[in-house]
Amino acid sequence: MSFLWLKHYMPRGIYGRAALILLLPVVIIQLVVTVLFAQRHFEGVTHQMADTVLRELVLVQEEIEKAPSRSAVSRQVSERLEALEIGVFPVGASDLPPGNRMLWYDYSGRVIAQRFKNMLAGFQAVDLTNGSLVKVFVASPKGAMEIRFDRRRISASNPHQLFVYTIFFGALMTFIAFVYLRNQLRPIKRLALASEAFGRGRHVPYSPAGAVEVRSAGAAFVDMRNRIERQIEQRTLMLSGVSHDLRTPLTRMRLSLSMLDDDEATPLLQDVDDMQRMLDEFLDFAKGAAEGTPEAVVPFDLVTEIVNEAQRGGRDVSLLPAEGDGTGTVMLRRVAIRRAVDNLISNAVRYGARAEVSVMLTDKTLRIRVEDDGPGIPEDRRAEAARPFTRLDPARNQDKGGGVGLGLAIATDIARAHGGVLRLGESQRLGGLKADIVIAR
Repeated sequence: MSFLWLKHYMPRGIYGRAALILLLPVVIIQLVVTVLFAQRHFEGVTHQMADTVLRELVLVQEEIEKAPSRSAVSRQVSERLEALEIGVFPVGASDLPPGNRMLWYDYSGRVIAQRFKNMLAGFQAVDLTNGSLVKVFVASPKGAMEIRFDRRRISASNPHQLFVYTIFFGALMTFIAFVYLRNQLRPIKRLALASEAFGRGRHVPYSPAGAVEVRSAGAAFVDMRNRIERQIEQRTLMLSGVSHDLRTPLTRMRLSLSMLDDDEATPLLQDVDDMQRMLDEFLDFAKGAAEGTPEAVVPFDLVTEIVNEAQRGGRDVSLLPAEGDGTGTVMLRRVAIRRAVDNLISNAVRYGARAEVSVMLTDKTLRIRVEDDGPGIPEDRRAEAARPFTRLDPARNQDKGGGVGLGLAIATDIARAHGGVLRLGESQRLGGLKADIVIAR
């Protein structure tokens, strides 16, 4: 039997699921105790007390039959059965209730009415609306009679106390358990927040706490985070050192070529410039998203600055009006996002004639889109295009630049470091490539 349908109705958070695990047994136990008490104990006691009163009512009915007249019934019952403390009063047919009367929550009243109907001869109706008095209407040879007696003689006193105690102590213990549960889940939530922040490129102070299992998971996370940070730092230092060391021989080569004739030096200088540009891309890729710290940034203002700088550099790029109903700032690494968007713009104007940039901000996401009118990238090769050192000959024109295939890889790395993703698609506006950086707020 499959219970997959049940997942749609279960809480998604660990706090809600733990609360459900805590509350479900308590509620079930309270329901079971209530039902068992009502059926096995409370209902049985009510039957016993009703049977005792029924025997007394039989005596009352015998005295009603012995009375010389209808008007003498009340006096004779009072004199002969004074110790029973039961009153009998003749009533007219119009005073008889059409049915049993009782309050909606009177469980024992329903048991009493059914018992009287089955066991009392001439029973017509019972009125239990008065909490301290029972009125039983019966038929007799002297006509319809109303029999009155104290409600305490037929119902257990304070039957609701067990329910009150059960609910009160159940609520009290549930509250105590919630407080304890919250303290136990707080370290798990702190670990989840630290992991989420690290996934978005932020370093949140975290120390393992809580139960032994949670501490073990927290210690494993801290060790993993330290190893990843050391690996990133070593990669950055290694590539930065290689790029820096290669600048010196390139500078010497540039000085040596400056002493040659222009006809001979021009192609070689072009090769040196290409090598310099490749080193710059290696350095950018080595830095990735580790440069700078997250800060509150107004996305549209930042993209406006990037587009303005690109326009001053002679690139044919335009900025579209802001989209979305979101407001406020987003925590971003300004330098890293600037590098990612600038790489996308550079690719767009290198392989196309012009580019358009747009920003959409909602309450949950930030989307920065760069579109061009170039040849685009086939759908089956878009994942490959985002890998480092990948160049797609059929898809992109490589005669317009000396890149090494790191532009999209850098943008992908930066987007992932912010907890987002780089999505490639086909531009509906310009017909070329559409690159979206989507980041959750």
